[in-house]
Parts: sequence; C-alpha cells; structure tokens
Amino acid sequence: MTSITALKKRLREEAAKQRDRAAADNDIGERLTEAFNTALSPAANIAVSGYYPIGSEANVLPLLNDLSARGLAVALPIVSERGKPLTFRKWQCADAMDRGSFGIPEPQEAASIVRPDLVLAPLLAFDRTGNRLGYGGGYYDMTIAALREDKPVLVVGIAYAAQQVPQVPHGDDDVLLDWIITENEAFRPERGNK
Repeated sequence: MTSITALKKRLREEAAKQRDRAAADNDIGERLTEAFNTALSPAANIAVSGYYPIGSEANVLPLLNDLSARGLAVALPIVSERGKPLTFRKWQCADAMDRGSFGIPEPQEAASIVRPDLVLAPLLAFDRTGNRLGYGGGYYDMTIAALREDKPVLVVGIAYAAQQVPQVPHGDDDVLLDWIITENEAFRPERGNK
C-alpha cells in the first residue's frame, strides 16, 4: 500500500509541471479578480491575506490591489519559524519588501501584524471536493487551524484551471478549501458525504 506522503510527493512533481505549462500561456491576474468579485463580496472591515507569487504561482497581485483599493486590510504571510504557523503583516503594493524564508518577498518587520478573516492560498493541485495540495511544509494547514481556534476564517484556493486533478491525497490534518478560484470560474467545493 502506498502512503499518503508518497502519493502527495508524486503528485507534487506532476502538478508543478502542469502549473508551469498553464502559467506559460496565461496572464491570470485580471481574470482572477473578475472571478473573485463575481462570487464573493467581502465586507470592507475584514483582513485578507494573499501571497506574493513566485515561480509559476497564479498572480494574485491584481486581486490584492483591488481589495486594498476597496478599503480591505491586505496582508502577506511570513514564515517566522520552520514548523510553526505563518504570521501575516499588512501590505500594499508600494511597500518596500524584504527577502524572507525561501527567498520569498515579504513585508518589512515594521509592518503591522494582521489576523486574516479570509485567506487566499496558493497551491499545486486541487480537486472538486476542496482538497488542496501545497508544497509539503504544512504551513497553510497548521496556520488555518490555528486561526480558526479564534474565529471563522474563509479559505480560498487560487489556481489555474489546469491544476485541477481527479483527487488530491489527503489526511486528517489537511484543511479543506471553502472556495476555489481559477481564471475560468469561482466555485464552492462539492463536499458530498464528507
């Protein structure tokens, strides 16, 4: 029997290649913004965490700029310590950035800490039931679980449509997505009998 870890590792390799191919032919930013705004209407007093796209990750920056212009507090994640939940610092597109863990741009240390109400999560693959395949560090799963100890948090997976797979291997610690937004659609996952 193959372990979930082994299945995820194999899928990560395939999914990264698929995402690279999708990104090469697709300027996703404006279409993500349109799909998000058609499906979701977040209140102006909430905080939204996004991510700074690296490599072939879906470009969520136009959406973050749109949300910021509408008065929402926007934040980006910080890996402060390996194996610990992410923290989030307030961010606007004109802000100076530092290079953080893994070489990812992040808000400077002076930026305010934010506890998001809505999390836009990058991913390698997703399925229609809301399972998300990340990079394997577990940061988003542990962070979302910790945030939800204090308050409800809406988790939105951001991806290219080509990143959809029939089924993402998952375990008990894997957090399900509440919404998935691609360049083609925004949808609530089909939970079935889960």
